[in-house]
Amino acid sequence: MSQTIKLKKGFNLNLAGKAENKTVEVPQPDTYALKPTDFSGLSRPKLLVKEGDNVKAGSPIFFERNVEDILYTSPVSGEVVEVKRGEKRKVLEVKILADKQIEFENFKKHSASDISGISKEDAIGQLKKSGGWVNIIQRPYGCVADPADTPKSIFISAFDSSPLAPDYAYVLGGQEQNFQAGVDILKKFTSGTVHLNIDGRAEVSQLFSQVKNVQLNTINGPHPAGNVGVQIHHLDPIAKGDIIWTVNPVGVAMIGKLFLEGIYDTSRLVALTGSQMKDRGYAKMYAGACLNKLAENIEGTDNRYISGNVLSGEGVGLEGYLGYYHNQITVIPEGKHEEFMGWIMPSTKKLSFHRAFGMLTFLNGKDKEFEVDTNTHGEERNFVVTGAFEDVMPMDILPTYLFKAIMAEDYDDMEALGIYEVIEEDVALCEFVDVSKNPLQEILREGIELIKEG
Repeated sequence: MSQTIKLKKGFNLNLAGKAENKTVEVPQPDTYALKPTDFSGLSRPKLLVKEGDNVKAGSPIFFERNVEDILYTSPVSGEVVEVKRGEKRKVLEVKILADKQIEFENFKKHSASDISGISKEDAIGQLKKSGGWVNIIQRPYGCVADPADTPKSIFISAFDSSPLAPDYAYVLGGQEQNFQAGVDILKKFTSGTVHLNIDGRAEVSQLFSQVKNVQLNTINGPHPAGNVGVQIHHLDPIAKGDIIWTVNPVGVAMIGKLFLEGIYDTSRLVALTGSQMKDRGYAKMYAGACLNKLAENIEGTDNRYISGNVLSGEGVGLEGYLGYYHNQITVIPEGKHEEFMGWIMPSTKKLSFHRAFGMLTFLNGKDKEFEVDTNTHGEERNFVVTGAFEDVMPMDILPTYLFKAIMAEDYDDMEALGIYEVIEEDVALCEFVDVSKNPLQEILREGIELIKEG
């Protein structure tokens, strides 16, 4: 039975530079990269290729040594031109010089009417072999799901409330059949409910409203209402020992296309956002695309290039690569300037959650768009308990005490305070409002890894 959730806590960052619902022509980059660092929990990748090898889209590149049958595959066809390594020869990137015309590995095709007849085992086998399985993320921990597990439910958030987030209805326009097929495949993996959650503050696209085999829920509220972790908390909370799987809407359509057309196609419409982006819209890209072809569409030279959004994305630079799970590129100015007593000077231009610091910000009204840079307007210091975390966290969790438990490596308190329910994106807003400027997302990941190992 469908449910409606109304959230009051949170905070919307109304930034300048939202993508228009139009297609922007961007030259396809020469190189792409598959990065083990994009996949949380992937600690020991084993390479299956070497420099000079030719691959197709869907060809295996590496696997996790402890889970050998889940393959991480190439997003494009071409030649492996570099294996970039870090300390202790850790694999950081596998770079591929792409063909002008992308060729795909062929997997078994099915008609839409045949999807229901595919066994669970066959579906899992094709997803693991093609690389499609990595779209299925497990909660707790936010890592690639274990096919041996049976989740109590599966969650798909059909909207993103992050700053300048893409419009999934536009991104997936014309892919109704692929999306439905993806849902039908996912339904085979659980005896519970497949939750499809929509934004109660926006018009519902037929792409989502007419999907079968799901429970359609409505979520109302400010960011982080679109975070799947918040939705799980209110619809089917995670207790110790519970497992829930989540899939991004783009990943659902990719899974559906894999079974309908027999190819693993990682192309998607990527939102080009941020105040420094000249022509803001959506560009077709494959996962792992190099960002350097965007140079002519960027204003200024001293910018931060973010794969993802400003709260939880990754700064990669103009020569960096689009993250595997990202459907957005954000470009904002670097904030290297210093301000004497800048936090206390009255201003209508600074975006702040705190009225004491933002001063005149709240006089602008709700529709004011802010141009922000990367300046943190302060430096890291000891924790100051302000209660702000609890004001922006729409979950029955005490974030301040959770962070302190992690830093103290107190396993019992970490579990009791809800670490199983959150990953980095769920505390990104806490990091934004933190007057102490602590790297809260990094702290949370350290705690998650401690709990996993323990």
